[in-house]
Amino acid sequence: MPAMDLRVDGRVSIITGAAQGIGRACAEALAAVGSRVAICDINAEKAESTAKEIAGHYGVDTRSYSFDVSDHVAGKATVAKVVADFGAIDHLVNNAGIQIISPIADFDENDWRRVLAIDLDAYFYMTKAVWPHLVARKRGRIVNLASIQGLIASKFKPAYIAAKHGVVGLTKASALEGAEAGITANAICPGAVRTTLITNQARGLAESFGGGISDEEALERAFLNQMPTRRFVEPDEVGALCAFLCSDAACSITGAPLPIDGGWFAA
Repeated sequence: MPAMDLRVDGRVSIITGAAQGIGRACAEALAAVGSRVAICDINAEKAESTAKEIAGHYGVDTRSYSFDVSDHVAGKATVAKVVADFGAIDHLVNNAGIQIISPIADFDENDWRRVLAIDLDAYFYMTKAVWPHLVARKRGRIVNLASIQGLIASKFKPAYIAAKHGVVGLTKASALEGAEAGITANAICPGAVRTTLITNQARGLAESFGGGISDEEALERAFLNQMPTRRFVEPDEVGALCAFLCSDAACSITGAPLPIDGGWFAA
């Protein structure tokens, strides 16, 4: 039996929140297997520097685009610009996200709307914007970065958990609609990945736990205590899974929420 092909040479990947963290890891993993990459991020300077570094290291066409993913008009315009620059889109990686920590009783209504706008609504907007381009290719990959908290829940993150559960549902709906067009959609559900999205939660978590503990203790209580492996997931691990899901080897995997969580979901 021939080896499964994990290369995606010449295909075009558009990744949101790609200037750092998990988004950058996904961009690098896709570039490493031959994809051309559109680095999308609200931070134009970081997006440009990331694109230059990836292009220089992997030798693939990599360009940067800056927009706010919660602005569906800007998202649609960016997709059109990517198609004009690269000629097509083959893969969408929805990754951009934010987190706000607060008990429900104190959770600000504007913060609720902001989290859902970025962590859920934007995934729909980008999926809708790329959809006709994937259909035209008769092949497409949508990889949504959800979270283990798209499958379970924990305290003090009502908006984030609601959004990530919504992402899992959107992923399943996209998989069903895309199946006959050769489009797959899957949700990666990481546990605790040591990125700024996690470390920036430390102070809020410490306060929500009643104070009197260090940031590291708060992170351990909130995350590592839930993960049997007792270690943070590395961004590169998530990137590798993303690249696999975009390959032809994963053509029969669709509609799946895939934990990469050190056993959190199994515990």
